[in-house]
This record gives sequence, structure tokens and C-alpha cells, in this order.
Amino acid sequence: MSSPKHDPKDTLAEFKEAVNMTPAALRKWLQSEESRSVGMTSEGEKVTGQDGGEAVGHRMGERILELKGKKQADLDDDDYAAMRKVIGYVHRHIKQRPSGDVSDTRWRKSLMNWGHDPVKD
Repeated sequence: MSSPKHDPKDTLAEFKEAVNMTPAALRKWLQSEESRSVGMTSEGEKVTGQDGGEAVGHRMGERILELKGKKQADLDDDDYAAMRKVIGYVHRHIKQRPSGDVSDTRWRKSLMNWGHDPVKD
């Protein structure tokens, strides 16, 4: 069974749109205690602090930095699959925006682990 064909140029453009944080801002965020205290582990457990294991989104944030550091010519199928995962997560999560000020919400912090700061929009 083959996966649907994705145009790498379209994927890259959507990825650049979804990831609205600069690599420097994302790196700084990922190093923060707040970044490590949100999200879910790959086992489906809610992360509530550094002892809770690494969140999937935090790990993906590191992967996003890796992707942003690569030249387009060096991107492979796994890279494009990771980009599509980021695009899908950001698009799904944005639709779940809570009402009111989102500046200090788990929702925003989780999105930021995926390279998207909804307050920048």
C-alpha cells in the first residue's frame, strides 16, 4: 500500500507557514521549564513536569530545529513525513483554541513545542 503522493514544495511551504517561530526562539523555548511541563508522552501520559518524561511535542520541537537546519536538497522522505506531521498537528490544534487570553495556557505552550506561537498570528 503506497502513501498518497505529496509535493515536496507544497509540504515545505506549508511547514514554513505552520512553524512561525524562528529557530533561535524555538531553541530558547525548548530549553525552558515551561516547555518541558506540557504535552503528552508517547505512552499517552500527560506531562506535568520534568519528571513526567519527554512530551512528543518537545521531541518534535528538536526535530523541527533539525529540519530547519537542513538544506532543501538534503531533505529526505522521513523529513517530509515529519513536516506533514507538524502541519497536521498545528492545524488540528489551532481549531481547539480556548476562549479568552491564551498567553499562559497549556494549549499555547504545547503548540509552541511544535514551533507555532499562536500569539504571533
